[in-house]
Amino acid sequence: MDLLQLRYFRTVARYEHISRAAAELHVSQPSVSRTIARLEDELGTPLFDREGRRIQLNPYGAVFLRHVERALSELDDGRMALREARGGGLGRVSVASETLLTIAGLLASFRAVFPRADVRLFQADAQEMERRLRAREVDFCVASQALRGEDLDSVELAREEVLLAMPLGHRLARRESVTIAEIADESFVVTRPGHWQRELLERLFAAEERTLTVSCEGDEPAATQHLISAGLGIGLIPAMSRLVGARDGMHPSVAWTHVDAADCHRVLKLVWRQGAHLSEAALRFREFTTSRPFMTHRFPGLGTEQE
Repeated sequence: MDLLQLRYFRTVARYEHISRAAAELHVSQPSVSRTIARLEDELGTPLFDREGRRIQLNPYGAVFLRHVERALSELDDGRMALREARGGGLGRVSVASETLLTIAGLLASFRAVFPRADVRLFQADAQEMERRLRAREVDFCVASQALRGEDLDSVELAREEVLLAMPLGHRLARRESVTIAEIADESFVVTRPGHWQRELLERLFAAEERTLTVSCEGDEPAATQHLISAGLGIGLIPAMSRLVGARDGMHPSVAWTHVDAADCHRVLKLVWRQGAHLSEAALRFREFTTSRPFMTHRFPGLGTEQE
């Protein structure tokens, strides 16, 4: 058994598809198939169930995968530790976030204090963030919804109310608050499934046994207010966006109201994998991010009293 076999196995187990695994590994499909067959022969146990060209990780493969993940992660951590020791710098910190605007201010503040840190940023939904954490492609995720995994740690960075935004002149524009029942027949501007706004809205509607009507969906939450202002529908937007728009005068005009529903808020968390190697840059980033109010980084000048 060698490292090549283990890496091939981990990739095939991730995709449960030989051709996709081969494409990621930049090798031929027959090479991947032969390597997995040799590994199974050595172990004396099939790791995948096969039906024609379809393969699926079986219970034996799932048990073996957990150990392979730990072994390869330890080796990857060792290589990173050596690279950092040779380089003499702080090393690299990699972060994934649902929207890049959410942590732009934080990263600017961090880079100003630690200019020698190599910072890498990725945009990803919840499912992709989970994958990147498992694969050690990122050190941290800044997430607005729960990430699955028993080996994940997290700390809450911010909690903010989520408001309902609607076009000026809307029939509910002058209301202080509305219930889900009162807006159940409205058309909504939302993000695609996988984003926290969509998950929150669907959860609120499901609690009232109502069906959500979508007039527009996309991948960039920052566009939601513009689309609402254009009259395409109504939607949920974090309260802090209202404060920023009032301060900067840059956001399009919409009417705002509170949603009379339990748990209509956004919880932002920093998530990382237990036991994972963290570079000096990553350790400094975690300390920097969790040692002061997140909103002071996200929106400089607003002050913590407005959170």
